[in-house]
Amino acid sequence: MSSLEKEFLEKIEKHKGVIFKISKMYMDNWDDQNDLYQEIIYQAWKSYGDFQRRSDFSTWLYRTALNTAIVFLRSEKKRSFIRNQNVDGLGAQQEPYNDTDDQNMKMMYEAIHQLSPIDKALIFFFLEDFPGKEIALQLGITEVNARVKLKRAKAKLKEIIGKQQSGSN
Repeated sequence: MSSLEKEFLEKIEKHKGVIFKISKMYMDNWDDQNDLYQEIIYQAWKSYGDFQRRSDFSTWLYRTALNTAIVFLRSEKKRSFIRNQNVDGLGAQQEPYNDTDDQNMKMMYEAIHQLSPIDKALIFFFLEDFPGKEIALQLGITEVNARVKLKRAKAKLKEIIGKQQSGSN
């Protein structure tokens, strides 16, 4: 194994949680999440040689992972899948959600799946405690625009969760 490969794998190991979170935010089932996780690592490796180290590896990885997720999501939507609410409950779940925390996390991810790709990215950065300036830098927009878009994305997420909660009572 070359030193470049070793360096890359060490950095990926350190930041694999970020890749997992993005995969879970953009894909709604375990197989798709796993596929996206692998695709993000593959795309990161392909472009690692071009990483110029002007920013932190984590910043570069966030951008690479989000761009990969958006492209992956678009390619998934182009495929024709049969999505029928009558058969949604027939598939086995990856893990049971027995306690309140698991139910809340499940509800949050279900709500996030309903957001646009950009809103998902904004919510991801918010959950990762990125300041408005860094969000703007990552998305290539102004800081004011990032804050406005984030406020709207949070309002959409809150509305979706409110509808979920009122539908489950």
